[in-house]
Amino acid sequence: MARGDGQLTHEIDPLDRGPQDACGVFGVWAPGEEIAKLTYFGLYALQHRGQESAGIAASNGKQILIYRDMGLVSQVFHERDLELLQGHIALGHTRYSTTGSPSFENAQPTLGPTPFGTVALAHNGNLTNFDELEALADGRRDDADQVVKDATKKVSRTRPFRDSSNDTSLVTELFATEEGENLTEAALNLLPKVDGAFSLAFMDENTLYAARDRHGVRPLSLGRMENGWVVASETSALDIVGASFVRDVEPGELIAIDEDGLRSFRFAEQDQARCVFEYVYLARPDSVLNGKTVHAARTQMGRQLADEYPVDADLVIATPESGTPAAVGYAEQSGIPFGQGLMKNAYVGRTFIQPSDTLRQRGIRLKLNPLRENIEGKRLVVVDDSIVRGNTQRALVRMLREAGAKEIHVRISSPPVKWPCFYGIDFATRAELIANGLNMDEIRDNLGADSLGYISLDGMVEATQQERSQLCTACFSGEYPIPVNNTPADKGC
Repeated sequence: MARGDGQLTHEIDPLDRGPQDACGVFGVWAPGEEIAKLTYFGLYALQHRGQESAGIAASNGKQILIYRDMGLVSQVFHERDLELLQGHIALGHTRYSTTGSPSFENAQPTLGPTPFGTVALAHNGNLTNFDELEALADGRRDDADQVVKDATKKVSRTRPFRDSSNDTSLVTELFATEEGENLTEAALNLLPKVDGAFSLAFMDENTLYAARDRHGVRPLSLGRMENGWVVASETSALDIVGASFVRDVEPGELIAIDEDGLRSFRFAEQDQARCVFEYVYLARPDSVLNGKTVHAARTQMGRQLADEYPVDADLVIATPESGTPAAVGYAEQSGIPFGQGLMKNAYVGRTFIQPSDTLRQRGIRLKLNPLRENIEGKRLVVVDDSIVRGNTQRALVRMLREAGAKEIHVRISSPPVKWPCFYGIDFATRAELIANGLNMDEIRDNLGADSLGYISLDGMVEATQQERSQLCTACFSGEYPIPVNNTPADKGC
């Protein structure tokens, strides 16, 4: 526990997995409440968005204390830690590095000095002009004196120091040298210079802020408590702390919350390109995105998939848990019974014990195991949300066949993933994407399935009830709404 520092007590490497979630951010302004515990439970609701590290910063109006470490929320925080984080403002983050390294130095929230006090910042997304911003920061650092006296406030500005390479630390550093009379003005000057996908929650000693890029790629919601306000990556985090949903933070909007209430500022005009993969996989099913319940969208994707790729079968099963709503929709539309064919180990998460190569090859059984009595001799429809490399589905098909399945028909509730994401999701490189090098028949044979069907791009978009022009479909279509020429491969949130 320190002001701006923390101690690395352990590092945990993930098991091999598919597409990794974006980060989760949570902020609360609530005098008189147990803000650290509220943030802890909010992060719990956002754990699916990142499992590498977690952190909470809290302010009592005089100083900001931060505690962060590697691991799951339940591993990082204990009762005694939360009791030390007192105050009226708190900020939390749960991280998956989209492309950067999983290290303590990259854990969030970040903390840095400004002429107006201290700023703590949590970020979900990925910046596409990192090199440009880094050059700006380097130029300011070279030109700045070690200490600059403010003639009016007599506040010293210390030379910013960045101890990590990710874009969150870079933005934190830029706040230290941005023009403005306060952090609000500095943010309004800085944010128009930042390109890419970002949902930010940040604070100084007295004010909580939230900002969303002009495209609104990553979600960010605003909630109201009886005596305070909450911002969170998803509405499910508002629910868990008893906050009522007010509205989404608008693309290009900066919100400031303090003892004077809530104020809204516009730093960029909207050009919406919300991530469609949030509807497919990233967001929790009980969250609401732009007025649409994620569960309803996924169920409708399953119905559409059944219309596009019908098959004679005895049972529809899901790849738990992300494939379940689409599997239910497929069963409803097709008239084929929905049943449980796979049991998921609810306690699989991060581990200190790394598997051998032999165990890693069998790793899917750590997560899933077939219910032989339900699938033996059956013609199965197996519904999943996406295929990236194909490793999981290939192992799953083999496991189901070993358990006695007569036929296996794989159905995917998103189109083929052919393009990498530069906006906050860690897909494989394009060369690793199975759909980039193989056609549908070849993918089917590679998986060992009897048939394969992906939902169409138009069908998926229609299921979200959103306008195609206001969605980012880049990972499926290759149409990038934000230029990506200046995106390093190792600077993600």
